[in-house]
This record gives sequence, C-alpha cells and structure tokens, in this order.
Amino acid sequence: MRPPTIRDVAERAGVSKSLVSLVLRGSDQVRPEKRDAVLRAARELGYRPNAAARSLSERRTRTVGVLLNDLRNPWFVDLLDGLNSLLHANGLRMLLADARLNRRTGQDPADPLLDLRVDGLVVVGTLPDPAALEDAGRIPVVLAGSREPAPPGVDVVAGDDERGARLVSEHLIGLGHRRIAHIAGYGAVGELRRRSFEAAMRRHGLADEVLVEPSDMTEEGGYRTTVRLLSRPDRPTAVFAVNDIAAIGALSAAEELGLRVPHDLSVVGYDNTSIARLRHVWLTTVDNSSHEVGRRAARCLLERFEDAGGAGRVQLVSPTLEIRGSTAPAPGP
Repeated sequence: MRPPTIRDVAERAGVSKSLVSLVLRGSDQVRPEKRDAVLRAARELGYRPNAAARSLSERRTRTVGVLLNDLRNPWFVDLLDGLNSLLHANGLRMLLADARLNRRTGQDPADPLLDLRVDGLVVVGTLPDPAALEDAGRIPVVLAGSREPAPPGVDVVAGDDERGARLVSEHLIGLGHRRIAHIAGYGAVGELRRRSFEAAMRRHGLADEVLVEPSDMTEEGGYRTTVRLLSRPDRPTAVFAVNDIAAIGALSAAEELGLRVPHDLSVVGYDNTSIARLRHVWLTTVDNSSHEVGRRAARCLLERFEDAGGAGRVQLVSPTLEIRGSTAPAPGP
C-alpha cells in the first residue's frame, strides 16, 4: 500500500491541502477545531510529513551537524545534552559524526555533514586541523569546548581553562602539597591548563617542584604516566590530571603500586564527568559547566541563523572546583 499523502489527510479531515500545510507548519492562523481535525486525521492515517520535500521547498533541512573529536570522552555527553535541549526547542535536530573515523578514511572531518546540507555546524572538542572547517564557511559554525584558533566568523564557546587549572593548583598547594605533578594534554586546552598550573606553582615559590608529563588524555595514558611519576625517588604527593579519564588511570596506577588515595596520594581530574561522581571514585575535579557550554553554543548558532555576519566571538564559561574524596592534606615527611 502506498503511504498516505497530504491530500489523503485533507480529504479525511474535510479541509483543503493548504490548510493541512498550515497546521503541519505550526501556524497560529488555524481555528482550533480545524487543527484538531487535521491532527486527528493524520494520526488515523499514519501520515508522516515528507522531510526531504519540505527541505527543498524551504531551502533548509532543519538539521545541525555536530562533529565530535572523540566519542569516548564522557564530558561530551553533558555538552550534547545542553546543546540538543535548546536546538530541539527551536525545531532543529542533531546529526552526529565522528571526526576520528572520518580522518581514518581520508575524508575532511566535516564532509559527511556538509554533504547532508545541514543548516549549521557545531564542532565539539579539539580538532587537529581547524583549517578543515574552511569548506564549511557557507553555513554558521560554532566551536564548543575547544580553544583552538577559529576561522573568521566562527564563534567559540568553552570553559575558562586557565581559571580551572588555577583552582586545582591553589587547592592542592593549600593542602600543603609541594611535589605536584601535572598529567598534561594536547591542543590549546591542554596548553592552557598546563601553563596555568605552572604559573600558580611559580607564584607560590614552587617553580623547582614543577613536574609535567605529557599524555594522550586517555585512561591508559593516565595510568602509564602515573606509573612513571610514582616510580621516581622524589615521587609527587599529588597528581593533577588534564581530564577525568586520565585521572581514573592515575587512580588505577596508585592502587596497583600500593598507595592509598588520598592518604598517600591526592588525585584531581578535570571536567566533572559522570565517572567522577561515582561513589567508589568520588573524584575531586573541575566542573567545566559542559551543559552550559552546550546551551551557549546552541544559542550562538541560533543567533547566527538570524545574523550571519560579523566577527567571531569567544565566550568563556566560568568553572568551579568540586572537592570530593580524592584529595587530602599532604602526607608527612
């Protein structure tokens, strides 16, 4: 059987096709009884609007492409929730793409989304090559959770990484820690957090105690880096990881080496993901306001739909420190 058409709905409801179109577009120029009749007829017939046909007539798809740098990072979940809640409220749908997978196949990361003619693009996380977004210049683009240099006209919404790292450093120093190690990350975000940590250590006269080890921001990377740090004769009494995932690796390394957290070693993460809030983890971490970053990114995109011109803007969301059970005063000598 053929699927029901708008003509079928009109005949069932006893109205014209143009009135059915008005109802389906949410027009407020239709009397309530006519609207109810159309919606009832559509339900009874199982009618679904032809999104492709509507896109052609309106010259927009009502979809927003979301390009994720790493689907494995739980921080993105809260960001996407904040992003999607506002987009959905404005009649827009998200289409997700994995930038890592696209790079492996030799594609420019945004190509699959641009091929689907999305109305706008939100790039979440750090992209190795922001120049890959230049082909997306014909539609509004927002970078969310990234601090990489943005192409002209592209808005950036992210957490204040320098402030967040400073909060962690001051917390650990205030607890009496002097030998503090930082498991660093990559990209502009990793660089900002590292520099802020080093600056805080210098302000407190601890420049000689600064210890930074690079990592790939994964749990395995955090584990291996912490094993190296804790194998030193002057092992640190506290570890500040660039994100919660690396901090989980640090906790595993400490347990494997027979150290108690926080009595022998304090550990701090970053992002306040759902992992950090698990009762048996209860990780001290920076709340990077990921949900709010997502909402603001959506707001920027909606504003760009109304006014596409102008220079790109940078919005920084202020973080807070969530003190839980993985930090304590420095152990005695």
